[in-house]
Amino acid sequence: MPEITAITPQKKDKTRCNVEIDGRFYCGMKLVTVMQSRLKVGMSIALEELAHIQLESEKQTALDKALHHITASMKPEKEIRDFLTKKGYLKDVCDYVIEKMKGYGFLDDGAYAKAYAESVSKKKGARLIAIELRRKGISEEAIEAALLELTDETESAERVLEKYVRGKDLTDKKTLAKAYAHLIAKGYDYDTARAALEALKETL
Repeated sequence: MPEITAITPQKKDKTRCNVEIDGRFYCGMKLVTVMQSRLKVGMSIALEELAHIQLESEKQTALDKALHHITASMKPEKEIRDFLTKKGYLKDVCDYVIEKMKGYGFLDDGAYAKAYAESVSKKKGARLIAIELRRKGISEEAIEAALLELTDETESAERVLEKYVRGKDLTDKKTLAKAYAHLIAKGYDYDTARAALEALKETL
C-alpha cells in the first residue's frame, strides 16, 4: 500500500502543506486537514482515501480559487484544470470544480472558442486559430463552430501583409516570397495568401 513519506509546509502558504507518497509529490492539502485526518509520515494509506479527504475538505476552497482565476478573462476548461492541478488538487476536486463552474455558466468552451477566434481573426488565419484552440483543449466540434462565424479572411490577410511589407522593397521577388510565406505561417490558406499578395501587387 502507498506510504506517506513527507509532509512539508508550502513556501507561499504556511497554512497548506505538500504531501508526498512513496517519495514523490502527490497533492497539496490544508495543514488543519492533515491534523484532523491524523495523517503522518510513515503512514500507509489508499490513494482513493487521500483523494476523498482532499475532496471533502477543500472542494469549496478550490472552487473559490478557480473562480478568482477566471475573473480577469474567459478561460477554457483545460486551463482551469491545469491551474488546479498545479495547485496540488487531485482529479476528484478538479472534476467537482469544473462541473460547478459549468453549472454556474462560468465555463463554456464553445463560447470561449468563438470569443478567442473573433479576437485574433484580424491578425491570424483560420488554420492557425484552429491549432491554437486545439492546444487549449477545445473540441473539434467547438472549433468548427467558432471558425464558421469568422468573416472572409482576405481583408484580414491584406492588413497583415501591409504591416509586414511596410518599409520593404516591394519590387524584390525575395521580399514578396517572404511576405507570402509570412501569411502562410500566420495560418492563412494558400488561396487567401495568394489573393492578398495579388491585391498588394496591384497597388504598385
